[in-house]
Amino acid sequence: MKTTNEPLYLLLTGLALLAVSAIHPHDYTTWWMEVAPIFIAVPIFVATYKNYSLTPLVYRLLFLHALILMVGGHYTYAEVPLGYWMENWFGFLRNDYDKIGHFAQGFVPALLFRELLLRSSPLRRGKLLFTLVTACCLAVSASYELIEWAAAISMGQGADAFLGTQGDPWDTQTDMLMALIGAICAQVLLARMQDRQLEKLKTLLPRKPRQ
Repeated sequence: MKTTNEPLYLLLTGLALLAVSAIHPHDYTTWWMEVAPIFIAVPIFVATYKNYSLTPLVYRLLFLHALILMVGGHYTYAEVPLGYWMENWFGFLRNDYDKIGHFAQGFVPALLFRELLLRSSPLRRGKLLFTLVTACCLAVSASYELIEWAAAISMGQGADAFLGTQGDPWDTQTDMLMALIGAICAQVLLARMQDRQLEKLKTLLPRKPRQ
């Protein structure tokens, strides 16, 4: 795995698409609330890239997750066209684009947490790692639901577009379930690919001098 400029290309493309998503969104308050994780995460990854670059797999998944957030921010999750198409194709009772977002909320962080734990903790591949990664993703999902709850209390009906519950009384529970499924699927499907990339990444990292 040779070093490439792919992370830079992903960053620049993502910033351009973020700007596009800000053109005449459903409303700017909802747009800001939905894409806020991008404004938090991107500076962190940029600042740490030189000394703690991640695998290409994780960067690509982070880019994909950012796209999902941008689309949800532009249309609001309850009005994304893809969700309406899914509703017609599969006979869903509502626009379920937000479930894609919550699946990604488990799927993408799972590989990020897995990589961070393997590289920065004594943990090794196995059941304990799998369990802790899954628990971390559930914690992220629960934290997001608490943020939505706080928004609902502080903004009242003004938070409806951000919440995207569409009258579903079990929306919070199904959101966290989708994140759980996403976290499990990510580890089952992509753990080996990530392990191969981690092994190759080791050869590119500068070795620490012996003391």
